[in-house]
Amino acid sequence: MDTTGGEINGTDAGPLVDGSIAGPVVGEGTAGPLVEEGAARTGTPLTRKNALIATAVSALYLILSAILIGFKTEQLFLVGLFNGLFYLSGRTRRFILGFSVFIVFWIIFDFMKAFPNYRYNTVHIESIYNLEKRLFGIRDALGLVLTPNEYWLAHQQTFLDILAGFFYLCWMPLPLGFAGYLFYRNKEAFFRFVLSFLVVNLVGFVLYYACPAAPPWYVELHGFQFDPHTPGNTAGLGRWDAYFHVSVFSGLYAKSSNVFAAMPSLHAAYPLTVLFYGIKYKCRWVNVLFGTIMVGIWFAAVYSSHHYVLDVVAGIGCGLIGIYLFNYLFERVGVVNRVVRGWIRGVSE
Repeated sequence: MDTTGGEINGTDAGPLVDGSIAGPVVGEGTAGPLVEEGAARTGTPLTRKNALIATAVSALYLILSAILIGFKTEQLFLVGLFNGLFYLSGRTRRFILGFSVFIVFWIIFDFMKAFPNYRYNTVHIESIYNLEKRLFGIRDALGLVLTPNEYWLAHQQTFLDILAGFFYLCWMPLPLGFAGYLFYRNKEAFFRFVLSFLVVNLVGFVLYYACPAAPPWYVELHGFQFDPHTPGNTAGLGRWDAYFHVSVFSGLYAKSSNVFAAMPSLHAAYPLTVLFYGIKYKCRWVNVLFGTIMVGIWFAAVYSSHHYVLDVVAGIGCGLIGIYLFNYLFERVGVVNRVVRGWIRGVSE
């Protein structure tokens, strides 16, 4: 993959838009172009057309949500957040248009509730359990072969409960925080990262439907019998909630789109994507932190019985495939490159 795009901490840290940005930004509400001849316009002015598009997209989202998954207050919050930032100022409009990639991800994930994967393929419960035991089994003192989840369930420690919970909480804050940093330092780096993140998720979603799989905690609680009405479960992360007397993870897993989407572990893919772009854009010592969080999340996924090692390996594969796929499309497919660079100009000052 092409690793050009500028250093984050070096001197070349500005937005890279084909080297074409020149002249002043298009003004808010101006009647004519305020850019030098031949220069690319940047920014997204508040025009009647743009306002109508934002309103239409918001209304369409609410209508589809009501039809597919029913009305929820968080849908109004999301629409309010988007429109509030869209209309507040040019700076906030550029920000929310850039971060709309994460909104698209969330909407797709949420809408998956209307199409549970177990309707389309057989759910793997016993088969994946046996494969995990065969490939990664650990023999205990009695000579029994345990899955890594079963081993850690028998050797749980309060310190590891706390550590695993904190690592797992980095699941979304890490990519969101890194994206925020890139947005203000290097727009091309930002879009390479967030669009890779989106493609990684899409690859993972395809695998959710191709290979529905139960998590380890499901086998611990329900055995190998399939029950489509099983609600989300905090599993080992519930011990973190109990220790701090909070309901953080119980609240998160109550919103789970599908219990039978353990394969692949996208929790494993997200920090990998962050670390890849941290290395690509030379974030130096911060990459040590990224790598530590990545390994910590991988361990926590297994320790907490939310994922098998197989799920984590599949998640790593999703991350690598998604990163490669986006960069291939961006660098080799002209229409993708033009759309992304137009998007970059739309959020640039």
